[in-house]
Amino acid sequence: MKNVEMISKICFLLIITTLWSCEDYLKEEALTEVTANFVYNTEEGLQAAVVGLYDINRSIYDDGRHEWFATLMLPVKSDLAVSRAGVISLFAVMNWGVDAHDYQASLLAIFWRHHYRVVDRANAIIKAAESLESLNPGVRDQVISEAKFFRAHSYFTLYRMFQNIFISTEPTTPDNAFERVQNSSTEEEIFALINADLSFSSEHLDWVAAQPGRVTQATARHLKAKVAMWEENWSEAAAQAEMVINSGDYNLLSDINRVFNSDGNHEESLWTIQFAEGVAGGGSRTMVNWNHIPNYAKVPGAKYSAQQGGMGAGFVLPNNYLLSLFGEDDLRVKDNYFRLYFTYNDPDNLPEGVQLGDTIDIYKPTGETQSKYYEQIHPACIKFVPPGDFDVNSATQYKNYMKFRLAETYLIASEAYMRLNGDSDARALQYINAIRQRAGIEELNAVNQQIILEERARELAFEGHRWFTLKRMGVLVSQIQAHAGDDGFQDQARSKMEPKYVNLPIPQAELDLLGPNYPQNEGY
Repeated sequence: MKNVEMISKICFLLIITTLWSCEDYLKEEALTEVTANFVYNTEEGLQAAVVGLYDINRSIYDDGRHEWFATLMLPVKSDLAVSRAGVISLFAVMNWGVDAHDYQASLLAIFWRHHYRVVDRANAIIKAAESLESLNPGVRDQVISEAKFFRAHSYFTLYRMFQNIFISTEPTTPDNAFERVQNSSTEEEIFALINADLSFSSEHLDWVAAQPGRVTQATARHLKAKVAMWEENWSEAAAQAEMVINSGDYNLLSDINRVFNSDGNHEESLWTIQFAEGVAGGGSRTMVNWNHIPNYAKVPGAKYSAQQGGMGAGFVLPNNYLLSLFGEDDLRVKDNYFRLYFTYNDPDNLPEGVQLGDTIDIYKPTGETQSKYYEQIHPACIKFVPPGDFDVNSATQYKNYMKFRLAETYLIASEAYMRLNGDSDARALQYINAIRQRAGIEELNAVNQQIILEERARELAFEGHRWFTLKRMGVLVSQIQAHAGDDGFQDQARSKMEPKYVNLPIPQAELDLLGPNYPQNEGY
């Protein structure tokens, strides 16, 4: 979504998300030209309503509770991260966030409510577009395709997080608003709807978006490949991934520095959530980068700089397990995806014997230096550093969020062909080696699940996929028990991890709104 061009019609969409799709519910005089009748019964209104879906979807990425962000919750509940402090750390170490009743459950409810809100608006748009006879057929297909993509994406996310979910294709109306859902949907029902929605979107969306951030046929097919992986439909996953790879419209960037040192609107991006400063509807500042960057300016002789990532708190960092997966020649740890060292850059406060540009010694994370390492000087993920000039002394920043990119499509294709044909399959090796070649490391002559898992860690760490991947492969429990946190620091999840945690609990507040016998996930 290109905010500058599209946002003129978004200003009213926060209003319509609270309106009933049935315009006859309340007979009141409209005080503005924006009414439910306009939104759901005109071509212009439906097109604007679709834009509103992008705004609603984006809200989960800029919705913050002080240092806690929905964007960070699942990445820290993985085998690749250390989370030093704050509410986000409580999620990571499983002190909280594992019970349907506690404080963290109210934060988990953000995901449940957010995605059902997206679904409800998508349902209203789809039903209206299907019913409006005067709607241009091309516009109808575009509107329905985008709305069905968002519905599929939200249901797929809900299922992977909570499992016991319910699906509906009906929008909320005054007639059904107070009906209580009695039963969860079956896995077959959930995937049938998701696949039907994505098939429609794949058929009717263009390969390339007219504006950055709009979903495309490539976005829909990439998601369809991810869904197929969950169903263990390897041939379908491979076919969908290859259609994206061979479309001719998307390519792996040859310069790995451009992947994240950019606005994310490039030929590797399949879907980038758009943010813009100084533009109405451009989204909110986030603290995602602040969480990932250490507080290196606390070291005498160092100050915040754009080159070193701006201001940070060191709340979330790559753990030693993740760092151990990289060889010294891997370009991803040479200031492209990760920064392994920081330098003295403050000429007015240099310690004795230190020169500008000298590397600051990494504190060893033991004994009394442990807190300094985890807060001040440690390797950092720099995927979320804003490109170009930005306020390095601010904890909040604007940066587009790359949701899907072609590198993951390659890894999906590699795994799918490995599952189909074995560890020496030529196409499985072709796709994973393309990722490794760009990173400057040696090619493989065989591939298996563990190799795929490790390459996904190197390439996709902290992008929001890891928890889902571990769960899909059936190794979430074992990987957390072996690697969560670091040895002796914030590694409580290793001993606390239980099989039931592969599904998050449905928050009790949400269960109370459902039928009395609606099932909680097993073990809670």
